[in-house]
Amino acid sequence: MRKIKNKLLKSFRDAIRGILYIFETQRNFRIQIACFIVATGAAIALGLTLPEIAIIVFAGGLVMVGEMINTGLERLVDLISPQYHPLARDIKDISAGVVLVASVLAVIIGMIIFIPAIIKLF
Repeated sequence: MRKIKNKLLKSFRDAIRGILYIFETQRNFRIQIACFIVATGAAIALGLTLPEIAIIVFAGGLVMVGEMINTGLERLVDLISPQYHPLARDIKDISAGVVLVASVLAVIIGMIIFIPAIIKLF
């Protein structure tokens, strides 16, 4: 039982180390966290419903998950292919595209939810 507990704690410690690495090294991730905090705070301040807040949180979280996957893939490609290779470039571009698509979708979701709430204020 003690071995299982130690392995579980190590898994959490490693995951937190990965999150801290992304936070410390990726400017875009820090920007995404700031946007996430602003959007979540605005959702609460505007008195949005719990499902609306959950959708905002999910959309923002999806962007951050995409950024983490993108960074992991970029690091892996750099390890496997230190020299320029067109396939390595494609992998990096595709993984960056994932973040872009998630970001655009998050903005669209935000507009769908926030615009009517803001209009109600006036």
